[in-house]
Amino acid sequence: MAEKKGISFLTIISTVICVVFVCEAAAPAAAIGNQQFFWWIFLIITFLIPYGLAVAELGTTYDSEGGIIDWIRDGLGDKWAARASYYYWVNYPFWIASLATMFPDILNMAFGIKFNLAGSLIIELAFTWIVTIMAFSKVSDSEWVLNGGAIIKVAIAVTVGCLGIWYASQHGFANDMSPQTFLPSGNLNALSYISIIIFNFMGFEVICTMTDDMRDPKVEIPRAIIMGGAAIAIIYLFCGFGIGAAIPADKIDPDYGMLYAVLTMVGDSVLFKVICVAFLITLFANMASWSFGVNSVAAYAAQTGNMPKAFGKMNPKTGMPDTAAIINGVVASLILCIQLVPIKAISNGIFWMLFSLSVVFLLLTYVPMFPAFMNLRKNDPNRKRVYEFPFKGGMLKAAMIVPMVELIAVVITTVVPLSADEVSTKMPMLIGLIVLLVIGEIVRVVSARGRKEEYKGLTPELAEQRLAEEAAAEKSEA
Repeated sequence: MAEKKGISFLTIISTVICVVFVCEAAAPAAAIGNQQFFWWIFLIITFLIPYGLAVAELGTTYDSEGGIIDWIRDGLGDKWAARASYYYWVNYPFWIASLATMFPDILNMAFGIKFNLAGSLIIELAFTWIVTIMAFSKVSDSEWVLNGGAIIKVAIAVTVGCLGIWYASQHGFANDMSPQTFLPSGNLNALSYISIIIFNFMGFEVICTMTDDMRDPKVEIPRAIIMGGAAIAIIYLFCGFGIGAAIPADKIDPDYGMLYAVLTMVGDSVLFKVICVAFLITLFANMASWSFGVNSVAAYAAQTGNMPKAFGKMNPKTGMPDTAAIINGVVASLILCIQLVPIKAISNGIFWMLFSLSVVFLLLTYVPMFPAFMNLRKNDPNRKRVYEFPFKGGMLKAAMIVPMVELIAVVITTVVPLSADEVSTKMPMLIGLIVLLVIGEIVRVVSARGRKEEYKGLTPELAEQRLAEEAAAEKSEA
């Protein structure tokens, strides 16, 4: 028998980096200072490995359009599936809006073009609707977008890291490099950015789509998760090192810290302008590569009564969820208009405020996944699993509870003021979170209207019935 051919392990790791790595998260992570080295290692062990191995089992066992939303629906029922669908969707227009706010300022930094509020809004809305139109076509999910964007992202990160080595050799480090600075301290402000590290682990589900092309999924899946996470951590830490070489950690701007660091190291040079333009290109790549998945999940959730029906409307010619994309564009445009409100706390640091809300809702999406995983293990033990999480019993519960608690903890530290100094910057985020959570509950109730009955999740009886139906279907196809 010929040996099964499969994709190379390097291709698996490269694809993970394509999807997971985002340049705009480098500066907030670097703002933690040297502590980030500790937190990256700690969270790889306590969060990435259990989360990654859980999604590896779920993704290879429950293959469906809805992905994580279906896992949560099977494990916990419609109520939590609806919440997760909303959280997963709402993070996206906030992400679009946050990146849009960077365009006018970066153009000003690179080329000295100053925009007033009206001009800035025009630039931001143009970015928003270009991204929206890109989502109408499957080109937004094509390989060249992912790979091209990833190459540019990694090139920027490596360049910043190399510049940091050169700058530190010439001028010394801008930060204290003594051993104690690499350990957690009492700096509460730094805790606000730990959510970015966990955010940088989101997206490892992509590995599950490759199992059919792997030579040995049971071996390659855990290797890909651990080594992919390590590779992403190394890229971020190398880039963060470059930023920290030029700017003290407590002075790093979470909005443009990476570009300010490059400007400090090489001045207003051609290299600086090239990096600015490349950075802007990666913003399009980020949104394009995520749009298809977000819109498809929202459309799928609408079909089960867990999102408003409008999200489920598909383009009859292309089969794409164009209505969901348009709703994203409208919502992102409305979010950008909050800059018209003359409140200093909103206008200052607008990127971080919007980006942090996006991060928080993406992280909230994954909170119910862990109890859903435990329920599916309990209620559906007979299902064939290509890859199986290595723990059982109490070890399994501990492995699922720890990352779930970490997600909740970092959400709290991101939006809740932990000191008097943070009140002015975090209160708008906290208020925004509460308002959006309330809207989410309203959306859940309204979306369920017309649904005959609420699905309670995959009970043992339903699990047996589904297995029998799938076996019958396979037999008829044969």
